[in-house]
Amino acid sequence: MADKADTTTVRFGIKTTPMHVSYEDIRQVWLEADTVPEIADAWLWDHLLPVAGPKDGQIHEGWTLLSALAAQTRRLRLGLLVTSNRIRPPAVLGKMASTVDVISDGRLVLGLGVGGTHQPPGAGGISGANPAIAEYEAYGLSLVPPGEGLARLAETVEILKGMWTRDVFDFEGRHYRLRGTRCEPKPVQRPGPPLLIGGWGTRLLRLVAAHADIWNVPGPPHNTVDHVAERARVLDAHCAELGRDPGEITRSVQVLVSYDDPAATRETVARLVDAGMNHIVLSLPRPYPRGVARWLADEVIAGQP
Repeated sequence: MADKADTTTVRFGIKTTPMHVSYEDIRQVWLEADTVPEIADAWLWDHLLPVAGPKDGQIHEGWTLLSALAAQTRRLRLGLLVTSNRIRPPAVLGKMASTVDVISDGRLVLGLGVGGTHQPPGAGGISGANPAIAEYEAYGLSLVPPGEGLARLAETVEILKGMWTRDVFDFEGRHYRLRGTRCEPKPVQRPGPPLLIGGWGTRLLRLVAAHADIWNVPGPPHNTVDHVAERARVLDAHCAELGRDPGEITRSVQVLVSYDDPAATRETVARLVDAGMNHIVLSLPRPYPRGVARWLADEVIAGQP
């Protein structure tokens, strides 16, 4: 979908989870990060209710917030880790993404995930009941079985490619049907923004191998370094079966930053790089310290490959 990424060096990004934190605080971090060359990209997420902490806390909708930040930054690549494929119809998402790519002058990375599905308690490294249950009930959305969620995601990828490369097209899938779909203006990036697919299931990794420019997975504390490395080997196996060079896919991982112990964060990052991950997203706990972007560059990124 996009020019091949340089996977020979390690790039760093930041993630500001828009939960229990103000818009102004997020904006301040992004504007500062935009001036720090060691930070290549910045990310939000895609939830509608808090998944941790007070249930009545504030949380900002991801794509509208992303559009506002895209208009105020100039250098950072940007996106959501990851967009829930269950919240917006695929063609609506494609139109939104095209608009944000235009606003940002071609800096969008489209991060996609299956979204809310039926999962047992504790799945995905989040303790307790599946938080998507309450979230989807509150917003009138429906959970689906994991297999259906994956099938819907595959159709979304096909729809996005059509919207961004064809003047008008129809689509007839098992879950989505489109007639006379147009998308103007097209994204600045041609044939479209890089596609990032997030997750770690074996079937999802096959979709990554077939279509993604970037694979993203949560790292410590949600998944161990060893587990991330094992999932990367599964991705490699899928690439071999499909005849794709695994080196074409950027390996992206999220790491929760410790403000109190940056040495521990540096060590975790180094282990992930040794395991073959070449895009590290540093997830920032709230509240954000003043000057946190420069602090990350000096205390965590400095000295890494």
